Amino acid sequence: MSKLVTIYGGSGFVGRYIARRLANEGWRVRVAVRRPNEAMFVRPYGAVGQVEPVLCNIRDDASVALAMRGADAVVNCVGVLNEIGRNEFDTVQTEGAERVARLAAAEGVTRMVHISAIGADAEAGSEYSRTKAQGEAGVLAHMPGAMILRPSVIFGTEDQFFNRFAAMTRMGPFLPLVGAQTQFQPVYVDDVAKAAVQGVLGQASGGVYELGGPEVKTFRALMLQMLDVINRHRIILGIPFWVARIMAGMLDIMKFASFQLFPNNILTRDQLKNLRHDNVASDSALGFADLGIEPATLESVLPDYLWKFRPSGQYDDIQNSASNMRT
Repeated sequence: MSKLVTIYGGSGFVGRYIARRLANEGWRVRVAVRRPNEAMFVRPYGAVGQVEPVLCNIRDDASVALAMRGADAVVNCVGVLNEIGRNEFDTVQTEGAERVARLAAAEGVTRMVHISAIGADAEAGSEYSRTKAQGEAGVLAHMPGAMILRPSVIFGTEDQFFNRFAAMTRMGPFLPLVGAQTQFQPVYVDDVAKAAVQGVLGQASGGVYELGGPEVKTFRALMLQMLDVINRHRIILGIPFWVARIMAGMLDIMKFASFQLFPNNILTRDQLKNLRHDNVASDSALGFADLGIEPATLESVLPDYLWKFRPSGQYDDIQNSASNMRT
């Protein structure tokens, strides 16, 4: 019988790519999610019955243990960028990660891959970054041979980075940015999946890997590149941190006052703390080179999914080509 992997958060942005690749490797894939009925799209990743979504709440021991029963490997992709309801940074990124590792060790699972983030630091001012580091520590306490992946900002068809800002260009002539000079090293989602699959297959050793793409650019430079891809001209408006702090504070108050009916997916005070620091892989850390993976460039991927934000959609390229032929 083929081997079984349980992927917590396997229908999410990164998890679905890992699920698809492991199915292609012949593994049975159990996709552990809170709402299995919303994850049915993962089933066609493999043969009938090969990829199955199952109910799981990462905050509950029994639920996590049941989802990994009989598994040969586990992958934890669960994380939150913004606290909503009981899905708080501590309960998901610290306690949830430790729970998966603890129960995996008890189940006798031999391999674990954990998705963290560049900037994870137990001493960080940001609760997001601090709980990411605490989650890593919890994983290694129970699964010392685990592979921990720390990607920079991840891009791809379903991302909430380029898609979000490209959508904002439809709203007016300005594109507001906080931390315009902060540096990022965007990494393609399928490259992160390739790294995770190596960990599951035992083709890479455990340890912490920092994953960044081939280019380091400022936030402003990335937005200029995005604008060029979608054929739009917008004025990039850099918002000073002191102004952003007031904005984020007011938005967080609105979230609290509305009992989270207003979730504040715009800008939080915690996100603002992260934007003050560069999001770049360390030269001394393990990375793609150690895995034999050549990461994809932004130029090779962005046009494949950002074309829908062009003024004339996919037909912009046709019109541009026709114009160049006339001249």
